Amino acid sequence: MPPDSQPVAAPAPDTPTPNPPPQPGLFELFVAFAKMSLAGFGGVLVWARRGIVEQHRWMTAEEFNETFALCHFLPGPNIVNLSFVFGSRFRGIAGGLAAFAGLVGPPMVIATVLAGLYAHYGEIDALRRTLAGVACAAVGLLIAVVFKMMMPLVKRRDLVGLVILAAVFVAIGLIRWPLQIVLLVAIPLSLAITIGVRRKGKA
Repeated sequence: MPPDSQPVAAPAPDTPTPNPPPQPGLFELFVAFAKMSLAGFGGVLVWARRGIVEQHRWMTAEEFNETFALCHFLPGPNIVNLSFVFGSRFRGIAGGLAAFAGLVGPPMVIATVLAGLYAHYGEIDALRRTLAGVACAAVGLLIAVVFKMMMPLVKRRDLVGLVILAAVFVAIGLIRWPLQIVLLVAIPLSLAITIGVRRKGKA
């Protein structure tokens, strides 16, 4: 090898760029939320998270938790808020309306029919036992989705988030303090702690 020649470094391999999240269309938003609502006996949140995060991969688990947290503190039903916020994120106001219509429209038709039937046959003991069993299944599904939504905090070892989660649960679920008072304290406190931790990490 000549003395003035130098070995040429091999070009670095191309690093794979993460694929952007898919962009659902208006009809796809309507159909997706209609399926969630029709499958969500006892609670749509379980099926909404499964469809958005696991099936379609429109959001990561962290993004879903953050969006649901925002919707949880807005007035109105949480899952309805989620449908509109989620649809608006991808397709603006039209997307929010499409997701909302898919979530509310088909179940409203079915609920109206079932309400008429229940008015005539609601006194049957077998029907009451069936509804009690459905209620138990709904509670089990809700507990399952709570653990799934908690897993990002556990994987990141977010001790502050887990402590706030446990404190709010104890305050509302066990001590039974008023929800409004707990939220008025917990929300500013969690925001202040999060901002402080991030600033400390950047310093």
